[in-house]
Amino acid sequence: MANSCFDPGGDESTQSAAFNMLADPFRRRLLSAAVLTLSGAAVAASGFPLPRLAANNGRAAGSLHGFDGIPASTADAVTLPAGYTAQLLYAWGDPISDGPRARADAGDDAAAQMLQAGMHHDGMHFFPFVEHGKPSSTHGLLCINHEYTDDGLLHRDGMHDWSAEKVKKSKAAHGVSVIEVRRGSTGWQVVRPSRLARRITADTPCRISGPARMHPAMTTATDRRGEFVLGTVNNCAMGVTPWGTYLTCEENFNGYFKGPQTPSADQKRYGLSERGFGFRWDEFDERFDATRHPNEANRFGWVVEIDPWNPEQAPVKRTALGRFKHEGATVTLARDGRVVVYMGDDERFEYVYKFVSRDRFRSHSPGNANLLDDGTLYVARFEDDGKGRWLALRHGEEHENGALTADNGFPSQGEVVIRCRQAADLAGATKMDRPEWIAVHPQSGEVYFTLTNNSKRGTPGNAGPNAANPRPENNFGHIVRWRENAQDAASTAFEWDIFALAGDPRNPDPNKQGNIKGDAYGSPDGLWFDPGGRLWIQTDASTSVLNKGDYANLGNNQMLVADVNSGDTRRFLTGPRGCELTGISSTPDGKTLFVNIQHPGETASERADPSNPTAVSSWPANQFVEAVGGRPRSATIAITRDDKSAFAN
Repeated sequence: MANSCFDPGGDESTQSAAFNMLADPFRRRLLSAAVLTLSGAAVAASGFPLPRLAANNGRAAGSLHGFDGIPASTADAVTLPAGYTAQLLYAWGDPISDGPRARADAGDDAAAQMLQAGMHHDGMHFFPFVEHGKPSSTHGLLCINHEYTDDGLLHRDGMHDWSAEKVKKSKAAHGVSVIEVRRGSTGWQVVRPSRLARRITADTPCRISGPARMHPAMTTATDRRGEFVLGTVNNCAMGVTPWGTYLTCEENFNGYFKGPQTPSADQKRYGLSERGFGFRWDEFDERFDATRHPNEANRFGWVVEIDPWNPEQAPVKRTALGRFKHEGATVTLARDGRVVVYMGDDERFEYVYKFVSRDRFRSHSPGNANLLDDGTLYVARFEDDGKGRWLALRHGEEHENGALTADNGFPSQGEVVIRCRQAADLAGATKMDRPEWIAVHPQSGEVYFTLTNNSKRGTPGNAGPNAANPRPENNFGHIVRWRENAQDAASTAFEWDIFALAGDPRNPDPNKQGNIKGDAYGSPDGLWFDPGGRLWIQTDASTSVLNKGDYANLGNNQMLVADVNSGDTRRFLTGPRGCELTGISSTPDGKTLFVNIQHPGETASERADPSNPTAVSSWPANQFVEAVGGRPRSATIAITRDDKSAFAN
């Protein structure tokens, strides 16, 4: 299939919508958001004085229609408002094409897992085909991230008798799925076989591009030039480019490595430790032993670009976007057509970033393929007066704490992006409460982002509250928004306010009540705007706190929709026990909403007991008869309205 990103002469009748600038409404919004009116309205908050954005009538109403909010739930099922139906589409272990289906006892080997859905579905996007000259709402590709594995569920006997085969299977259950889907008379189905279906795993060869390519810190015994790396891991949220590629984001990569007993300052800054997160890959794949191969960890923590329409093309790690624990990479366009990527570093007291490309996006230009290799990386500073600045992380740049020069450990831009956190420290950026997903309003261009929680805020030895992170021991999280100056995403200054403080209004502590207008929630994580400007919010309260303590009244994790003008927030979906709600996309006509249910049945330790795998949850087999049972399984569901109208109408 011709790809206009690289081959502008493709046949329009057979091209996917990824090659047609007007085919995907999501991509049309990238073009329009940068030139529309921006505005803001403050949300009152207790505690730290909060700034207020200037009022402006340009904000789209984004009003809610079509459903009443549902109550919180502790049921082991997906629940929806009346008039909506969920269909199981793609669960862990389902074949991507014509491979084997999962065994209920998890007895599949690594070779089978390579042909099946990975574990722990996260960010995703629907890429429509073009059929009869129009973007299809019944036929497309889904790109789905698989963040991590629960090895207590992945293997028949869990982590007992740990082996090279189990490591291979664990690596095969990470990464990304690309599947072909079609809606027919009986609903949505995965197309099998499909020549476009593929799995990208922790062993898939990836190309390195940008300023870290061929840097000495990126070289290893098996890659002496620093040009290629095997695999991508901990793929969390995502982004979509105007030229039709998928950006998958490497988050907690550090947990896969065995670090030294006493990590170096740089290793400590990225969280390498002697035990890691207990994946034990280093025991049978020595590249994950940082005591033997210290540079291997530098090759993870990047945004990875995938062309879903070209299965033969290697994923590309775009190092100009910086190395940190990437949650997502939300793309929009500046007024002059340059590409802007907003990103969060998901850890306590970490930062918000954006990248602005040097060159402009041009529809159908082969040059779009390299737009993410050259440009300026910035980190955000939120001032207490409601204004903010983007601080350039550019080699040689002077900052209040020093310059990004060799004297301070940054002899080139390669060091700046590899040691991105340290560069942001030097620049004087604002330490945030776990920056996660970022969404750009399709009409106003305002940027919203979730700060999931930070129980360490203001505790001894840690940074105290500030205007952008106003609550000590922030157990519930909040949502911040900003608008760029001059209505331009490439601006170096912005105004900001707090859209919502999450919490439980019934909590006796005023610091934990929040100010949500409507249905309460905590730990906001996933964030997405539908074409009408409604803000969809997905939560990720840890299984260690769900339905107990401060979270006793909030039920299982959930998905809500908010009117950004009025603040009215309604609960649309509650998930099964132990799950996180994450990943959301829609068809161009808005009649199908794809949502991911991640790690149903997860225990507080994040590893299940293989002798009792359904101790917490039996979902989806307890709700969908077609599901493989035996274990709880992360899955993609397709949600439609019973009257066949658009889901948010």
